[in-house]
Amino acid sequence: MSRSVNVVILCEDRQHEAFARRFLALAGRGTRVQRVEISPKGRGSGEQFVCARFARELAFYRSRQHRVEQALVVVVDGDAKDALARETQLAEIVMKAGQEPRKASERVAIFVPARNIETWLAYLDGQDVDETTPYPRLPRERECRRHVDALHKMCRHGALRQPAPPSLAVACEEWKRLGTPSRVGS
Repeated sequence: MSRSVNVVILCEDRQHEAFARRFLALAGRGTRVQRVEISPKGRGSGEQFVCARFARELAFYRSRQHRVEQALVVVVDGDAKDALARETQLAEIVMKAGQEPRKASERVAIFVPARNIETWLAYLDGQDVDETTPYPRLPRERECRRHVDALHKMCRHGALRQPAPPSLAVACEEWKRLGTPSRVGS
């Protein structure tokens, strides 16, 4: 990102937050996390929280985008859905709220780890993964630093280690919406 950008992160849990914060710190100069909207622990599904808040956060982003450099980062697990199906679900929620769909010119990036973020972490740890197997959580969320560092390096060099999870390849494309210097898929 070329200038200072205020970022709002909308996510399911602290692991999503730690992952997004670390990647933003590595990939974007001048980014500042303004606010994090995270599913309250023990109050239902994190996916439902993100879906319920998405239209409101998108409207907030749009109301301020011409006054302040900002971005919206959404992280929601695919669970049994792939990245495209989850993005379609979010687009339908936005349309039901009477808003226009997300535009290519908007700094709104949606990251959908399929099955969940632990799939990406296992891949970034060097494992061959599939997007249906559950992988173990990290003992502490902040331990994802080395995983995010590996992802940033792969994105910077323009290639993910193969075979890569399809949802992670989509995520590398999503970072481009924020103006980050990722070249994967270019």
